Amino acid sequence: MSLRLFNTLSRTVEPFTPLDPAGRRVGMYCCGPTVYDYGHIGNFRTFVFADLVRRHLEFRGYAVTHVMNITDVEDKIIRRVRETGLPLREYTDRYTQAFLEDARALNLRPPHHLPRATEHIADILALIERLLARGFAYRAPDGSVYFSIEKYRAAGGCYGKLKRLDFDRLRVGERVAADEYDKESVVDFALWKARTPEDGAVFWPSPWGEGRPGWHIECSAMSMKLLGPSFDLHLGGEDLIFPHHEDEIAQSEGAGLQPPGRPFVKHWLHGAFLLVEGRKMSKSLGNFYTLRDLLARGFSGREIRYLLLTAHYREPFNFTLEGLAGARAALARLDECLDKLRDRAGGLTAPPDPALPERFGAALDDDLNVSAAWAAVFDWVRDTNRALAEGALAPAQAAARLAAWQQVDQVLGVGAGGEPEVPAEILALAGARQAARQARNFAEADRLRAELKARGWLVEDTPKGPKLKRA
Repeated sequence: MSLRLFNTLSRTVEPFTPLDPAGRRVGMYCCGPTVYDYGHIGNFRTFVFADLVRRHLEFRGYAVTHVMNITDVEDKIIRRVRETGLPLREYTDRYTQAFLEDARALNLRPPHHLPRATEHIADILALIERLLARGFAYRAPDGSVYFSIEKYRAAGGCYGKLKRLDFDRLRVGERVAADEYDKESVVDFALWKARTPEDGAVFWPSPWGEGRPGWHIECSAMSMKLLGPSFDLHLGGEDLIFPHHEDEIAQSEGAGLQPPGRPFVKHWLHGAFLLVEGRKMSKSLGNFYTLRDLLARGFSGREIRYLLLTAHYREPFNFTLEGLAGARAALARLDECLDKLRDRAGGLTAPPDPALPERFGAALDDDLNVSAAWAAVFDWVRDTNRALAEGALAPAQAAARLAAWQQVDQVLGVGAGGEPEVPAEILALAGARQAARQARNFAEADRLRAELKARGWLVEDTPKGPKLKRA
């Protein structure tokens, strides 16, 4: 089966076919963070989803160019800059670096390009000038520049490709300056916002006066600059379908830079909402988690990544602390199997056994059916444990299974846990238990085993000595 993905543009699952005539190069753009605060777990569901898309494309042999933007100027950021008194760059650098640290904790592959909106003002101005010249934008009395949906549609442009819209509600000529607005409104949106006193020092010169770009035009300018006027994949959360991505299509195709017959973007992929403990995430409900909140609670980036990868990207996902505990247990089961394989392989290497990669890859080819992919992994764990217990795996076979896991993990990116970091007092208890066993004081050894378990640690006695693992 070839790779098939749900395209929001066609509202169907369809074969993924790159624009590249050779069928190998893929341009992929993902809307990145708005760096006004630390990223929350809902943001990172989208970024982990994008990472899975990229990794699977590379697993299938595509050469991916991955672009993720940094939105470092928009309404929320300007409010925070005004409140803190910090320069724009100093303020946004803090949260840009925090995002990159969080991305590393989740083992996200770094994008090939990470453009910042403020570094592409010239590209944004050139795109706005082109829209003005083609008659799809107009200057308002205050010096702002707006995109005209009415003129775009009158020229044959389709506004509403991603979301079906009721044009009976279209309020001709009504404008909205806010970056985010009523998702049921169809109004002209700002490409360039004239400077106001509230903007402070956040402004740039332009042919229409001092001001700053609107949010939507930033992504169009940066994506087309780095990937060309027509590219393969555009990803984001489903909350961006309208107005952000709809506006991107209108202004990008309104600029008329695409070759004849080609769209701005061929395939649009959107990840579904994330709930936390069954409800919409909200600070007032006490269920609002940044990634850093969860790390501070003792969960690892690996566990969080695993949990975010257990649900299909188009299904709303209920993120819970109980689910994270389940992720820890599932990864421990996987790690235990891998440890046994490493012991059996004894340092040998071998080509990968194809059974697991083939079943795993086929599952992800089916619109990234990650549930079926994980089922393949844990069926493999069960069968491998059985073969190891029966002594049915030669060292070379164990090495081939390890190589198969390593191939699959290039997509999953959860790695192997290795030896846990054990606190000194737990090591002392384990040492005392081992001494009791050697002295044949089995009652004391059993007591110490029970105490270790009560503290969250299990002891496994192996031919190479006792091993500690979390309960």
